[in-house]
Amino acid sequence: MPYTNTYLTQEPAREEIDARPGTTLLEFGAPDCGFCAAIQPAVQHVLEDSDVEHLKIHDASGRHLGRSFRVKLWPTFVAMRDGEEVGRVVRPFKSDEIAALLA
Repeated sequence: MPYTNTYLTQEPAREEIDARPGTTLLEFGAPDCGFCAAIQPAVQHVLEDSDVEHLKIHDASGRHLGRSFRVKLWPTFVAMRDGEEVGRVVRPFKSDEIAALLA
């Protein structure tokens, strides 16, 4: 199952993200974010039968990867396909919003 339950404590370099083949779902948020915690069951549901790679990135002030994606609110989900951003959703409330992002 591609769903990732824990946040990466060390963010990958932007160059590494841009070089990833296939589809990747970047999730920017924080462990103590209530909005982030509330959407987790929906994220897990959408990804359970998927081959999408899920990277859960702990974002905070001074973190470069989130700034390079212009993240301002958590959670922010960015869909990447072969290193290119194909869509994003900010503070989704339903699994449909995440599923549509990956469609």
